[in-house]
Amino acid sequence: MPARATSSGTISFGLVSIPIKLYSAAQPKSVRFHMLHATDHSRVKQQLVCATCGEVVERSDTVKGYEHTRDQYVVMEPDELTALDGKSDRTIEIEDFVPISEVDPVYFERPNLLGPDKGGQKAYKLLAESMTATQKVAIGRFATRGKHQLVLIRPVGNGLMMHGLHYADEVRSFDDIEFGDPVELKDGEIDLANQLIEQLSRKDFDPTGYEDEYRRDVLQAIDRKVAGQEIVAMPAPQQREQIIDLVAALKKSLADKSGEKPGRKPAKAKGKKAAARKVPSRKRASS
Repeated sequence: MPARATSSGTISFGLVSIPIKLYSAAQPKSVRFHMLHATDHSRVKQQLVCATCGEVVERSDTVKGYEHTRDQYVVMEPDELTALDGKSDRTIEIEDFVPISEVDPVYFERPNLLGPDKGGQKAYKLLAESMTATQKVAIGRFATRGKHQLVLIRPVGNGLMMHGLHYADEVRSFDDIEFGDPVELKDGEIDLANQLIEQLSRKDFDPTGYEDEYRRDVLQAIDRKVAGQEIVAMPAPQQREQIIDLVAALKKSLADKSGEKPGRKPAKAKGKKAAARKVPSRKRASS
């Protein structure tokens, strides 16, 4: 079934404009449950309740407020917020081209596939091939819903993919993390860790080799209940032996070569080209 475009827009760089369509690049498949009344298993509805008087409040009777100090709010009227909106012409204005290795994945948000709209096929192909040849990605702003979303566009196969980007002040750094007392590593410990990493390494990342085992087990349990079967509890996972000695733990890991890695399915024979190109290593965010 062909993918359905979620919206349309335009990529603009220099004097070039490329009409494009946006498609969702991923489809989450998490198992979702509804809240039911325990007595008759009917759906329950959520209500908005005033924290002060306890009355049920209709959504039409609510206003937007920003908490500027604890329990103190400034109310913003709809027309005041509308006046602050920027243009929403769905234009992706490219500002810079940079190497993909310069963008840390921590900045990436939800991806979208970009496809050419009518009349934009040639310019779309030219941009995709030029970015591939120069090994660059585009940084720009997407004007939509009254906001300018920071985005990254990168070539993938024969097409272009757009990622929303976090702004620098939205990303935390390791300066905020407590690492505890300083530690020193011995050469032997580093060598053993390197050997273990090499033992568990693969040349390429194959996303089809991994499965959401929890989702699989939940859906299987639901199917059994629908069929009137009793759910049998899964056997508890075997407890790992607690090893305090780091060197002993590394040696034990290296010695245990049997079985596949947890959560990974057996590797498939390679017959298809990967859907997305391998992303080079990136520098750590410094913000």
